[in-house]
Amino acid sequence: MMGEPTFPPLLQGYGVTGAMDPFDQAQAQAALGCDAGLVVHNVQADRLRAAMVFAPEVPLDQAMVMLPACGIGFQNALGALAPPEVAVHLEWAGGIRVNGASCGFFQAASSGTDGSQAPDWLVIGLEVPFIQPSNAPGLTPDQTALYDEGCVDIDPAQLLESWARHMLVWINRWSDEGTGPLHREWMGLAHGVGEAATVGDQAGTFVGVDEHFGMLLRDDKTTHLIPLRMILKGHAP
Repeated sequence: MMGEPTFPPLLQGYGVTGAMDPFDQAQAQAALGCDAGLVVHNVQADRLRAAMVFAPEVPLDQAMVMLPACGIGFQNALGALAPPEVAVHLEWAGGIRVNGASCGFFQAASSGTDGSQAPDWLVIGLEVPFIQPSNAPGLTPDQTALYDEGCVDIDPAQLLESWARHMLVWINRWSDEGTGPLHREWMGLAHGVGEAATVGDQAGTFVGVDEHFGMLLRDDKTTHLIPLRMILKGHAP
């Protein structure tokens, strides 16, 4: 890695090293009252881990739009850096798919789980592998890493910087235009729409999302709405 990654003016980087998990560190910093826009990151040769701290001014169910906004930002960032044949799709619960195989994930944590209340903080974490463990290729055909998909010229710090820039673009669009543009962009990238899905004790066909990105899950009798906050760490469906 060539020096510390640089971020747009609204964001502040906070690097951690070794085994330290940026997702956990971001939650700790948020609980201590850090400013929104903190990007905690651990950039290593084999994987990129980062987490963004938000201070929502809207109820949690609306604030959860930050998860798909971060996902779209990642797709845009990787699309700008990767060879054109690399396809990136996003799972509803945060998983990332590269050329159809699982390749990292997003996760979310919040100071509260009441969908009608604005939380003190919301943290969105990203983890993406660049290199698979030496014993993994072939044993886990549904999992991949960026270098296995032709992204050998991408530096993890470069991807982090690009993700931050593209993420901000989408957050600003959401602030200016509402969820419509995000919804249209995300549906074009969504993995698993039209397929069977299970969330908690609900099973059915994943038919789409509502305006706040809650999953619409249709069974034989009705269509269930599963709020996106159900994927929050520590929130059992």
